[in-house]
Parts: sequence; structure tokens; C-alpha cells
Amino acid sequence: MSHTLQTPWYTKTINALQLAGKGDKTQESYARSVRQLLEYVNKDPLQITEQELKDYFLYRRNTSKWSASTLNICYCGLKFFFIHVLQKQWPVFEYLKAQKEKLLPCVLNRDEVLQVLQQVHTFHNYAYLATVYTCGLRLQEALYLQTSDIDAKRMMIHVHRGKGAKDRYVPLPEETLALLRKYWATHRNPVLIFPALGRGHQNASKSKTPMAIDSVQGAFRSAKHKTTINKRRVTIHTLRHSYATHLLEEGVNIRVIQRYLGHTMLETTMVYLHLTQKGQEDAYTIINQTMKGFNHAYRSGHLS
Repeated sequence: MSHTLQTPWYTKTINALQLAGKGDKTQESYARSVRQLLEYVNKDPLQITEQELKDYFLYRRNTSKWSASTLNICYCGLKFFFIHVLQKQWPVFEYLKAQKEKLLPCVLNRDEVLQVLQQVHTFHNYAYLATVYTCGLRLQEALYLQTSDIDAKRMMIHVHRGKGAKDRYVPLPEETLALLRKYWATHRNPVLIFPALGRGHQNASKSKTPMAIDSVQGAFRSAKHKTTINKRRVTIHTLRHSYATHLLEEGVNIRVIQRYLGHTMLETTMVYLHLTQKGQEDAYTIINQTMKGFNHAYRSGHLS
């Protein structure tokens, strides 16, 4: 952490975020936004003017070329900091907005998912990535899974550490349960399902932390590069997108998918309607069948 955001400002920011009920990831990203600003202006935050803040936003947008999602985190973090920590309610916060990116997520079909997983040659990475896909989990949700989260009797996983600190249950496929049991037997950690293995894979049974994010991301990238798949923006999160799309294609109600993914808004889940041709392909046939009979319903000769 940079010296510019050490106490009291760092402590005040984190305290305010915690009082507002923000999750750990939000605290981290908002505090990073404040640190980046203070490193740029190199002055006490109480001395920053509204015009200087505007100039900073324009610099990040036009010179740094930050993406809309990065800008949005910056805006939200600094808006929170200036309003709730510095008590400055400036007009700029009323119209501050990043243009939304309208990129559809990349999706792999089922054969492509299997292609990638077949190129993963370490059991711990395979078990992890297979769980992400078959349960539709986010990267960190899967990493932090605990043995107590597995409800084998109900065939459900209790996700305790979801985005926005929201708990949810997701279905646990039978084959995934068998895979997790087989993998857990290799380390028998009493708490974590995917513990950090340690040097020589000797410390997994006693590890207090999960596998490293960089490790699983690297394993996924390496596996993907070994396939013939040339789709862009394929990441571990693509497995979650693929899960949702495949469920939709098989007829699972979109409201149910929304619940499994942990989406607050249905609109977030509805993006998957744009990722599948299912339903569109046979829509013409369905319309023809549904609208039959109108050709002869009206007596002939009555139409000019």
C-alpha cells in the first residue's frame, strides 16, 4: 500500500466502506482508486478541488484510455471517498458516468469446454476448472469452497462468499461430487477443497489458504492454447458464461438460472438470450404450427 493512503485516510476509507456494508473486493478496489488519485495529485485530499478531480477523471479517460469498467470503479470509489469520508458533495458526482460497454461475453460450446479440460494435465487444476463449469461458479467462489459447503444429501453447494456478500445454493451434479471426493482424498484438508499445495505438494493437508489465482488462470490459458479454439476473450469466467448458456439451451427457466448464478437483476442474466440460437432456429416452424387454420377459416370469395 502506498504511503499516500496510509492512516488516517486509508483507515477512514476502509472504516466507512465497512460501515456501508461493502464486501472485501469492493473495499479493495475503492481503496485502490483513492490511492491512484492521491499518487497522481500528490497532495492532501482535503486540498483537492472539484476542478482538479474533473481533470483527473478526464486524464484517466482520454490519456490513460481506461476502459469503461475501470473508469466506473474509479468513479464509484472516488465518489464514495469524497462524499462519505471528506464530506464533499460536489455537482460533478451528480452526472458522473462511464459509457457502458456493450460487449457480449464469449461462450464455449460443450465440446469446446471438454477440449479445454482435456488439455489440463494436473489433477488439482482439472478438478477446480471442472467444478467452475459444472456448477457455474465465479473464480474466487470456487477457490474458497470449503468441505462444509458441500451438501451431498441434497446435492447442493452452499456458496457463502458470493459477489456482494450474497449467499446462494447451486446444484451439485453427481459426477462433480464424485470428482471432488476423489480430489479431496489426495490431500484431506479438513477445511478447504482446493488448498494451496505448497512446494512438492506436501503442505495441502495443513494449508490455510486456497490455490493461487495466478496458478489456475495460467493452467486455463495454457490448456486453451493447446486447443484449436480461436475465440477471443476466453478466460476462466467463460466457463460460467458457458454454464448459463448451456442451461438455457436445455430449457432451464431463466429465473432459475438467475438464482443459480446469484444475479440480483434479471437483466444481467438475460444477456445469455443473445448468446444462443436455441429457440430462434425453430421459431419459424413453431409459428407456422401455431398459426395454422387461418387460411380456410374465412369463407372463400369474401376477400377481394
